[in-house]
This record gives sequence, C-alpha cells and structure tokens, in this order.
Amino acid sequence: MDFLPFPLASLLAWAFLVLLGSVILLNIFGLPGNWVLLGLTALWKLAHPSDVQMDVWFWVMMAGFAVAGEILEFSLQIVKARKYGSSSSGTFAGMIGAIAGAILLAPLFFGLGALIGALIGAWIGCFFTEWIIRGRPVPESLLAAMGAMVGRFLGTVCKCGVGGCMLALTAGRILPRPPGFAPDAVEGARVMLNLCGFSG
Repeated sequence: MDFLPFPLASLLAWAFLVLLGSVILLNIFGLPGNWVLLGLTALWKLAHPSDVQMDVWFWVMMAGFAVAGEILEFSLQIVKARKYGSSSSGTFAGMIGAIAGAILLAPLFFGLGALIGALIGAWIGCFFTEWIIRGRPVPESLLAAMGAMVGRFLGTVCKCGVGGCMLALTAGRILPRPPGFAPDAVEGARVMLNLCGFSG
C-alpha cells in the first residue's frame, strides 16, 4: 500500500485487522475461524504482492498455528470428556450439541450467547446420549456431561487464543510504517540510548 497516503493505508489495515478479529469468533460456533483468517490473509497478500514481509516462513507459521488450534480444540474436548467418564458416542454428541447450541443462542447477549449455547449444547448432547441411548445411571451421565462441557470450553478458549496469535503475527506484517521510519533509525536510537547510559 505504498501508493496510498499513510493515514488511509493505516485505516485500511486496521479495518482489515478488525475483520480478522471478528473472524476468530467463528471458532465459538465450531467453525474453522482460524482457517478463514488464514484465507483472508492470503487474499490480502494477493492484493499486495509487493509486500515482502509475508515470506515463506510467515505462511509456515500461520499454517502451523491453524493446525495447532484444531489439534488443541479436539484433543481437549476428547481428553476432558474421557477423564470424566464420557464414551465416544457421548463425546461426539457433545460436539454436535455444542455447534447447535452456539448457533441457536448466538443472537443473545451481543453474540456472547454463542459461547453459552456451545457449553449448554455440549452438556445436553453428552448427557442425553449417555443417559438415554447408552442407559447409564444419571450420576455417571451428569459427570460425563460436565467433562464434555469443560472440554468444550477449554478447547474453544485455546483455539481462539491461537487465532489471536495469528492475528498478532499478521498485524506486524500489514500495518504500514510511518513516513521516515526505518530499521536503521531504530538501531541508531538504541545506540544513542546506550551511550547515554540507558542500556538496561
């Protein structure tokens, strides 16, 4: 965006970052928000092919973060549900219930209802699967449902956290630098501070 004035280029970059931040919230619905973020960033690169900051290592890190987010989400749901005694079918039902609950309650509380709905949906899906379909005692079903809900919460939080890392990594690449800013100037300022005794 070198051809644009700095204020306009900065405004466009910040608007794009706000969009990416909103996309991360798709993770609450069980959707691949981090992958959508990666795709949008790729579109940004296509629109700005001269941007050399988005090199191969940048894309390797972004893809690695996206994969890590998926692994964390599913592994935490499975591990926590199993720890509390949930069966495979109960865990799967909890995942489906979480997606359904997030969609149903998304309009509430300015979108925060999606997270509440995901947790409630995970609990309901696991509980009724364990109690009605598998015929387990109510106390065991309640405990398994609690595990599914806790796993869903931790998985969602970790996946959104990974999305935040991807957002920060992208922000460092697309935000334009003010006119006259250069790495040499930063290094020069650091040297001057050291000479003045501010080397700590």
